[in-house]
Amino acid sequence: MNAITPASAERLVRVPLGERAYDILIGPGLIARAGQEIAARLKGRKAAIITDENVAPLYLGALVTSLEAAGVQASSLVLPAGEKTKSFEHLITVCDAVLTARVERNDAVIALGGGVIGDLSGFAAGIVRRGVRFVQIPTSLLSQVDSSVGGKTGINTHHGKNLVGVFHQPDLVLADTDVLNTLSEREFRAGYAEVAKYGLIDKPDFFAWLEANWRQVFSGGAARIEAIAASCQAKSDVVVADERENGPRALLNLGHTFGHALEAATAYDSRRLVHGEGVAIGMVLAYEFSARLNQASPDDARRVEAHLKTVGLPTRMGDIPGALPPAETLMDAIAQDKKVKSGKLTFILTHGIGQSFVADDVPSSEVLSFLKEKHP
Repeated sequence: MNAITPASAERLVRVPLGERAYDILIGPGLIARAGQEIAARLKGRKAAIITDENVAPLYLGALVTSLEAAGVQASSLVLPAGEKTKSFEHLITVCDAVLTARVERNDAVIALGGGVIGDLSGFAAGIVRRGVRFVQIPTSLLSQVDSSVGGKTGINTHHGKNLVGVFHQPDLVLADTDVLNTLSEREFRAGYAEVAKYGLIDKPDFFAWLEANWRQVFSGGAARIEAIAASCQAKSDVVVADERENGPRALLNLGHTFGHALEAATAYDSRRLVHGEGVAIGMVLAYEFSARLNQASPDDARRVEAHLKTVGLPTRMGDIPGALPPAETLMDAIAQDKKVKSGKLTFILTHGIGQSFVADDVPSSEVLSFLKEKHP
């Protein structure tokens, strides 16, 4: 990547999916003009806003004002914050709220929140009336660069994370970078793990740019907008090539198989582990496992861990507060993962920085042995 230039304060990334193509707008002040952006793209004039109790006091009022100024009638539902909200119980609540608001197919469900609200709301939008329009207004770095783009929606069950859901593309994504200023340092770091992921998948120059510029990304301004835009473009490219994860889109799960197992092991308790932290540990494990299988150099794993540690992310299972279940229990979670095919384990491994690949039929015995070795 080139050096940072203060060029435009706003970026647009187009996701070219034919009739379902949509824009991702990235920049400051987008919630204030959400109404005009939504009204310009959607025929309907009703919207059901789904948000959570952390986000609502900060941004719900401004969003409703913007929508109503553009002639869009808005209702809202405020849910508890946290990963446990991605449940059947809350899915029923959301669907009922959308129907009560008399949202029709050309109207919209608007997700105002992080990845939990986006995943849950998108699932509801995909199944109510067999599909209504959907707008993502992601309020965390993680959701701006990852979960708001690509149309994967879902909820968790006791069997594992995101095992029930649908593909339902949004009609618009508004990534207001101003909202990131209200995130805690921990939340921002967790989102940064997904930013780094794009470099580690297939953009080594981007990862090197992050190593050099991460402080500016954290402090805001042009570097932050550039990192978000680069991440959204990277995800858009993969989604367009493989919308329903039948091939290369699986690369976006780098670090997620291990990470999801660790999230399940902590019962999705955000006090112990949040998604981006699980991904950070998972990416280090993926690089170390690749080195164990003689697919990559141990030096690459050390480089990845060094950068993630430098920005303040956990990189080891032992960094997770509290005791973890035995390696065999982690293996059970991995065996339930969506990336398992015909009972065979599929992992995203790597030949080096920016050289990830899909490895089918990874021996369970190797994974279990590795987990026992890394278990604190």
